[in-house]
Amino acid sequence: MIYKSEAGARQIERRYREYLADWPVPSEQITVPTGAGDTFVLACGPADAPPVLLLHGSASNAAMWRYDVETWSRDFRLYAIDMIGEPGLSARSRPELGSEAYARWLDEVLAGLGVASASIVGMSLGGWLALDYAVRRPDRVERLALVCPAGVGRQKVLVLLGALLLQLLGRGRAAMHLILGVTEDPGDAAFADYVLLIHRHFRPRRERIPLFTDEELGRLTMPVLAVVGGRDAMLDSAATKARLETAAPDATVRLLPEAGHLVPSQNGPILEFLRTGMRSTAL
Repeated sequence: MIYKSEAGARQIERRYREYLADWPVPSEQITVPTGAGDTFVLACGPADAPPVLLLHGSASNAAMWRYDVETWSRDFRLYAIDMIGEPGLSARSRPELGSEAYARWLDEVLAGLGVASASIVGMSLGGWLALDYAVRRPDRVERLALVCPAGVGRQKVLVLLGALLLQLLGRGRAAMHLILGVTEDPGDAAFADYVLLIHRHFRPRRERIPLFTDEELGRLTMPVLAVVGGRDAMLDSAATKARLETAAPDATVRLLPEAGHLVPSQNGPILEFLRTGMRSTAL
């Protein structure tokens, strides 16, 4: 079970649907059937614009993109996908990380959306998912934008244990700040409360996230932009930067020295990166 109780699951879903109802731009809610279960996708932006997949982080859902979609949807058709096994509206199934199952799942999601290839923006665990798909299906990924992606630099397990202890002591906000590497609530206070609600009732993945080999990273033939925080309490950002720049043929990595796992908004840099792909296509 991915939730501690069904009552808690209903509280998370109710608040999530409030965010969806108050989405900053016109949107379409799509359910795509797959072998791993139904997958929820929130689509916005012109239907004929270049497609971009948005893959959220662990213990989250499409609501995390609400600050970005108003800008990005002017130029792109955005598909914010609720990852299976996470606290969104997709199936609760959790295939083993590192297996072919997630690539097959995204194959089915893209087929259901009628998308042959797309750029992908992924954050944290969503960055791992984006990398996994790009490594296995490089011909289907146009450009790859990653924010603090898992799977490249080593995972810092002691921080997670410390956060778990704080949660057990009833200090949920302190645990959130430790994990994200911030001293204040992320975003607005209401969304910080929603994050705490999720962590109160949701069971996050406990397994160690698989690391990609240099040979796998070498398959990233598409342009890659990664942004990492120098003080990331969860992932080794220096190793992420070094490995991507060494192994991936066309990777640019920006390390923000003072940032933690939650880096300052990358709305503008990611938009410019995605637009560069549009200009290249037009030439």
